[in-house]
Amino acid sequence: MQKRLFLCLAVFLALPFYANAQKDDIIGTYWNEEKTGHIRIFLATDGQFYGKIDWTETPDKKDFNNPYPERRDNPRLGLIVLRNFTYDSAKKQWTGGTIYDPDNGKVYDCYMWFDGDDKDLLHLKGYVLGMKFMGREAKWKRVEEE
Repeated sequence: MQKRLFLCLAVFLALPFYANAQKDDIIGTYWNEEKTGHIRIFLATDGQFYGKIDWTETPDKKDFNNPYPERRDNPRLGLIVLRNFTYDSAKKQWTGGTIYDPDNGKVYDCYMWFDGDDKDLLHLKGYVLGMKFMGREAKWKRVEEE
């Protein structure tokens, strides 16, 4: 009886650490779908996940489609394109965030997930007006560490 109680207690105490480990699985650098740039996903001090363009084959390219005219001369390199994601352990998804598409200057609601145990292929789905079924999906491949 004591062994069973100890085992239950150990599992109960370990669950938050397991969930926390899963939420950090997203941290890393990914190729965008077109393989023209890298996006580095990181955990910020506010406890949310963000992603910024860390490398691009056209580093001098500007954010010319930005809806804010004063930002159109800013370089795309270093641009934050993912904002405010938190990990939903029940859904095994990063939710509540947005993705910015510098090719059209639009911001979309977004969620991200891994399919099964493959932590090298990140699925993203951007959508508008809460209509997830009408969104656009992308897959980003993790950049191999050198």
